[in-house]
Amino acid sequence: MRLLKRSRAAEFSLENFVRDDEVPPYAILSHTWIEGEEVTFQDLTNNTSKDKLGYKKIRFCGERARYDSLRYF
Repeated sequence: MRLLKRSRAAEFSLENFVRDDEVPPYAILSHTWIEGEEVTFQDLTNNTSKDKLGYKKIRFCGERARYDSLRYF
């Protein structure tokens, strides 16, 4: 399972968990899609998504997860 992790500097990275017993608590968030503006896996791994509208949703979700004392979402 891959989860987004929010750092203290409000940056995001993907973290992979292979075993179910390694998966930390995480938030499940839903949203609507914005065609052409969603952040892709490649965008996240290349750090090239900050100009897309979908990145604002990721930041919001990261803040909400932090508010709920979760580092992953």
